[in-house]
Amino acid sequence: MSMRLEGRLAVVTGGAGGLGRAIALAFAREGARVALMDLDDAGMAETAKLLGAAHVSSHRVDLSAESEIHDFAKSFCAKHARLDALVNNAGLAYGEIAHSFTGLSQEKWLRYFSVNTVAPLILAEALRAPLAAAKGVILNQSSMASNTPATAYGVTKAALNSITYGMAHQFASDGVRVNAVEPGIMETPANVAGLPKETYARVQGMQLLPLHGTADDIANLYVFLASDEARFINCEIVSCDGGNRLRGWRY
Repeated sequence: MSMRLEGRLAVVTGGAGGLGRAIALAFAREGARVALMDLDDAGMAETAKLLGAAHVSSHRVDLSAESEIHDFAKSFCAKHARLDALVNNAGLAYGEIAHSFTGLSQEKWLRYFSVNTVAPLILAEALRAPLAAAKGVILNQSSMASNTPATAYGVTKAALNSITYGMAHQFASDGVRVNAVEPGIMETPANVAGLPKETYARVQGMQLLPLHGTADDIANLYVFLASDEARFINCEIVSCDGGNRLRGWRY
């Protein structure tokens, strides 16, 4: 059976669990080799074990620290001349960022933006040479919360959508595509643990389809967008939310 990502190399941030792990495993099933980035060493080790021979390397990187991003990229580029896919999945999603809008300090706002919005651009720029060599793809993890943002999280993801458009224009000269994915409410351990049951039920009740979204629904979309089947899809924000009526949540 033909594998859509056979022989390709991907970097997946936030690969220690949840959607990041699901995306990494889906890429591996399609023949890709995967390098992981996260702050959770134990989670990365578990993902690496599940990846088996598809695991290339694991890297502990704090995306709020620009110096760590550049240190990682320097080391990575020294070993790999080509990078077929960069999946900017990591981000801050739970706790105060997901419940607050007013009352946040400037320091908190800047931290949220640095991780969720700016870090994907800084990392992509640092890996631009191997991405260009492979005419690869950059995929940013947005959220349905970006559509009617009423929390700090939603605002950072709305800004990430705008940065995605800008990145698509800037990287196009290298033949590199840039798209983003907006997941809806997905059944992941972090969502189940991090969201109140009533919020989960309310958001799920906004869907047109009476289905439970899973991590595999998102991972399968990422595989498609990283494959040659999506070669003409660029500068797009793709929703995967069961047809959410309001395309917004957490207000």
